[in-house]
Amino acid sequence: QVQLVESGGGLVQPGGSLRLSCAASGTIFGTNGMTWYRQAPGKPRERVARITSGTSTVYADSVKGRFTISRDNAKNTVYLQMNSLKPEDTAVYYCYVINGGRAYWGQGTQVTVSS
Repeated sequence: QVQLVESGGGLVQPGGSLRLSCAASGTIFGTNGMTWYRQAPGKPRERVARITSGTSTVYADSVKGRFTISRDNAKNTVYLQMNSLKPEDTAVYYCYVINGGRAYWGQGTQVTVSS
C-alpha cells in the first residue's frame, strides 16, 4: 500500500517562502517520478512541478523561476521550495505518484498567501 503524506503548508505573506514535503512509503521511491499538483477553490487541479527518477524537472509556467522541486531518495521524500509567493498561489497542494500502474494522491496541505 502506497502512502503519501504532505506537510509544510501554512499562511504566508506575499513575497514569502514555504517548503512543502511529501514523504512516501510503500513505493520503490527512487524509481518513481513524483509530481506536485495544486487546486484552488472553484478551479481544476493543475500540475505544478514534476521530477523524474533521474531528477529531470518540469514546471508550470506560472511557477517557473519561483518554485523548485527536489527529492531525497534516502529519505523517500520529495520537496517543493516555493519562493516569491503570490496570492494566486493559494491552494491545496497535493503529492502524486504512479506506482505499479496505479495512481496515488496524498491528503493535501493548504497554502494560503495573504497579507
